[in-house]
Amino acid sequence: MAIEDNPRTREQYGQELKRRREAAGLTQEELSQRAVMSRTHIAHIEAGRRRPDPEDARRLDQVLGAGGFFERFLPTLDGKKVAEHFKEALEFEGKAKVIKEYAPALVPGLLQTKGYAYEVFGSGYPRKSDEERDKLVATRLERARILDNFHAPELRFLLDEAVLRRVVGSPAVMCEQLRHISELAANRRIRAHVLPYSVGAHALQAGFLSLMWFEDLPPIAYAEGVNSGRILELSSAVHACQELYDQALGDALSHRESLDLLRSVAEDYEHEAQRADHP
Repeated sequence: MAIEDNPRTREQYGQELKRRREAAGLTQEELSQRAVMSRTHIAHIEAGRRRPDPEDARRLDQVLGAGGFFERFLPTLDGKKVAEHFKEALEFEGKAKVIKEYAPALVPGLLQTKGYAYEVFGSGYPRKSDEERDKLVATRLERARILDNFHAPELRFLLDEAVLRRVVGSPAVMCEQLRHISELAANRRIRAHVLPYSVGAHALQAGFLSLMWFEDLPPIAYAEGVNSGRILELSSAVHACQELYDQALGDALSHRESLDLLRSVAEDYEHEAQRADHP
C-alpha cells in the first residue's frame, strides 16, 4: 500500500512512532540503540520532519513489535520518477538552503540539459523505452527549477575534469551542456570548480557526494555508487564528508579558472561538431 509522502502523513507517522515507543517504555535514546539508528533521526521522525528508509522501518517494527506497521505505512515518493535509492535525497534536496556536490564522471542532475539527460538515461540497465526516457528527463528538468530562484538554495559544484572530457551523446550535446554550466556560473547562480587531471589522486575519488545544509535540521551527506545511494546523518560521518570535500576543493581550479576551462572545452566541442556537419 503506497502512502503519499506529505507533511500530514509524515506527522501522523511520527505520532504513531512516539505512541508505540512510549507504550514500550523506551526513551528515544534506548530505541535508537536497539534499532541501530541515531537518536536525532528518531526525534526528527517523531516530529514529522523526516521519514525512515525501508530498512530503518523494518528495524522499528522488530524492536517495537509493531507487526510490520512502520514498513507497511511508510510514506513514499512513488509518484516521482527517480531511482529508488535517490528518493530520500531528492526530498532533502527540495528543503536544502546550501548544496555542495562533487561529480566524478557525469554532469550533476541539477545542471543537466535536456539533450544530455536524454543520453544519460539511454545507458544503463534495464533498457528504457523512449517514453520512459522522456518521463525521466522531465523529472530531472523539473528538479532543476530550483535554479530559477536566484537566492535559494546556494549551489556549489566541484566537477572532476572527466565530467568535461567524457563525451555524452555527441560534441554538440557536450557544447550545449558545458555552456549551460558556464552561463549559470557567470550569472552567479552557481559556483563551479574543476578538479583537473593533473591533481592525480584526491580526497573524493571514491564517488559522487552531495552535502546539504538546512534551516531547521542538521546537515546531511548523500554518497552514491553503482545503483546505490546512502544518506549519512551521524554528525561524525557528515563532518568527515565535509572535510573530504574541502580537501578536494583545495586542489581544484579557482572559480574563474574553471569558467575559462569550461568555455574552452565547449569551444573545442563546437569546432568538432562543425567538422562533423561539414566533413
